[in-house]
Amino acid sequence: MDRHTSANWASGHTIEDAALDVLIPTCDRPAELAVTLAGLAAQEGPVFRLVLSDQSDGPPAWENPPAASLLRVLRAQGTAVELHRHLPRRGLAEHRHFVLEQARADKVLFLDDDVWLEPGALARMSDALDALGCGFVGMAPQGLSFLDDRRPDQTGTFTPWQGPVTPERIRPGEEGFERWPLHSAANLSHLSTELGLKSGQWIPYKVAWLGGCTMFRRQALEDAGGFRFWTQLPPEHCGEDVVAQWRVMEKFGGAGILPTGAVHLESPTTVTDRRVEAFDIVLADGPTAAGSAVADG
Repeated sequence: MDRHTSANWASGHTIEDAALDVLIPTCDRPAELAVTLAGLAAQEGPVFRLVLSDQSDGPPAWENPPAASLLRVLRAQGTAVELHRHLPRRGLAEHRHFVLEQARADKVLFLDDDVWLEPGALARMSDALDALGCGFVGMAPQGLSFLDDRRPDQTGTFTPWQGPVTPERIRPGEEGFERWPLHSAANLSHLSTELGLKSGQWIPYKVAWLGGCTMFRRQALEDAGGFRFWTQLPPEHCGEDVVAQWRVMEKFGGAGILPTGAVHLESPTTVTDRRVEAFDIVLADGPTAAGSAVADG
């Protein structure tokens, strides 16, 4: 069933057969969250359920008028919305674990609270995940303030998948890890233009990992352990999404999608303490010196 248009916003009917759960953990970002929700409201499909979990110091972000207005739009469109106040904070990995526990659909999109999606991005990722049959696909958010900053030294590792997406192992010091600068600045926007991609086209490419906008086959993520490793980490850490993705990649493979329709809002990070890299502890085979590359990627 399609989502409601303005012709029947007042029907009061919630669409229950969602093909996708969009999972957004948020903290102290009411303005950014409103923009993220606006991007979701502009998607034409697939039908999704929204799970929003807040760990803000003050009132939850959904009480901020712009965010509250966009939640009303989503509900009027028929989107089922779940709001959770998840405290106390136990770290990023635990928060992701919590929202994943709320998921029911076969596909889950982990979407950061500072990423805007262009219309059609959700459908493109969903179609790609179906077509590729791998563990995850994603769109690396672009910083559009960098559109005039071309970095050919960082795009040289761009490698499209030829044939099926296959499992691979990524660790610091290995060849695949060197792809991480590819997602910096607006590199993917430059590549899309250079490749002459047309509207509706997409191609999969090899990644080191994807931050901010990653769609998983839920069973693949859970089979790889999800974020249950949160108990191994101190509350202050980063790189938890890297660990989960590397584990999925080793079992099922993963791919980035070009063009990316995800835009980073370029607000200051709320993760200021980056001394502990999750993979240094959970995987225990990556040198701590590589942590700065993950944090800055």
